[in-house]
Amino acid sequence: MYQLHIGSKNYSSWSLRPWLLLKHFNIDFIEKSAPLLGECEYREYIESGLYPCLYDQEFNVWDSLAIAEYLAEKHPEMWPKEVQARARARSISAEMHSGFTSLRSLMPMNIKLRAQGGELVMNVKHDVERICFLWREARRYATAGHYLFGDFSIVDAMFAPVVWRFHCYNVALPDDAAIYCEWMLAHPAMREWEKSALLETLVLPQQDMLLEAFGGRR
Repeated sequence: MYQLHIGSKNYSSWSLRPWLLLKHFNIDFIEKSAPLLGECEYREYIESGLYPCLYDQEFNVWDSLAIAEYLAEKHPEMWPKEVQARARARSISAEMHSGFTSLRSLMPMNIKLRAQGGELVMNVKHDVERICFLWREARRYATAGHYLFGDFSIVDAMFAPVVWRFHCYNVALPDDAAIYCEWMLAHPAMREWEKSALLETLVLPQQDMLLEAFGGRR
């Protein structure tokens, strides 16, 4: 059985992605949680010092996209079936994995946060617009279903932390993007993750302070 090492459910956007995949596809795994520690301390759990990390017996894979690709080797249904749709899903997932630095730094995942919202700085606004465009592009390949490429896939897991950001910071979205976020937030595994996140006692004041930049608490 797999073991998945993750960080805080309230703050760790990277941890959410493989956890959500394992839950959605009903793959048995043992969850190993650790607080958000410094890299050196985390080496007690993971050789690389980075989380999430998936153990398949003695073999381990780290990095959320690498874990997703490893799982997809055994569960190819995690990617769209059609060749071009699958290629586009990989491209969009990779862009999410490596890009959107302004959104990541100025709107870190913080599931307990509920901001009033407000005007976004230009770089974050550009990131939001690009994400909405990518979601719209993905839906061009969907013939059915409510997720980006129809059925739930790796690309939905990659954007799950963004969905939480848009929800928690109360970001105004076009109707199609807002509807997608509603579907994602209603996913049973997303609700399960949120329930656990709300019970955590870990507090990162530097992230909670960002609330004031988004109109205070709603």
